[in-house]
Formats: sequence, C-alpha cells, structure tokens
Amino acid sequence: MNAPVNIPEHRFDLRIYYEDTDHGGVVYYANYLKYMERARTEYMRNHGIELDRLQHDDGVLFAVTEAHVHYRRPARFNDALHVLSQLSYAHGARLGFRQIVMRDNDVLAEGEIKLACMDTQGRARRIPQALLNTFGQTLSGNATARKKP
Repeated sequence: MNAPVNIPEHRFDLRIYYEDTDHGGVVYYANYLKYMERARTEYMRNHGIELDRLQHDDGVLFAVTEAHVHYRRPARFNDALHVLSQLSYAHGARLGFRQIVMRDNDVLAEGEIKLACMDTQGRARRIPQALLNTFGQTLSGNATARKKP
C-alpha cells in the first residue's frame, strides 16, 4: 500500500462530525471504511454508473470481499478530509480499488478494497461488458493501473 498520492483517479471530499468520533475525540476506525464506500459510489457515479440503476436494469450488485486498511494518523472532529480512489483492476467478476484518506497532504489511511460482481440472488457473475468497457477506458488512462495482484 505504498501508493503514490499525486495521481488520483477520483477525489471525494468530506467533513468529520461529532458522530464520526469515539470517546477519545478521534474518528472511529470503522468509519474510514464508510468514507471509502462513499468515495467508490461517487467514483462510479462520476463514470456514469448509478448503482441503483445497475441493480434495477441489469440485476448487478457489487459486494466487498476483502478490505485491507493501514491506519497512519487519526482524523478529528471538524477535519476536512478527502478520499482518493483509483481503480486498480476490473475483470471477470472482480474489481479492485486503491483508496487513500487524506487531510491536506497527510495520509491518514490507505486501503486496498476488493469487490465481487453479483446477481440479485447473491451469486457471482461476470461484470457486464459495458461496465468492463467503461472500466477499461479508466484503466488505460491510469498510469499506475495494474493487473489483479
């Protein structure tokens, strides 16, 4: 997870509220996963993919199968953060994202998130070709894209 932070694919901005913090006044660790989820949803939206329409029209859902997060520094109440999201691979029934949560230029957390494409009954299925085409354009324009590890 030693990803360069100077070439993000998508940036999602957020603010930390009291509800995000624990008794010690820092962001509760699980909330970083929520921020990454929101950022991935906005990444998709930014590429013309509305997840509710995808489910309704094509019967396709994405579910997280693995999440590896390295926490480096805490965020605190009222911090302005941003999440950088970069698609690292898309093939078969799998997607992979690299995500970095930052405050200004400080890396707070880094994540490697793996997702599976599923039908509405929860069975794995191949990512529809139209989505792969969209993801392929993203990956070909991404200087750090790589095959699935």
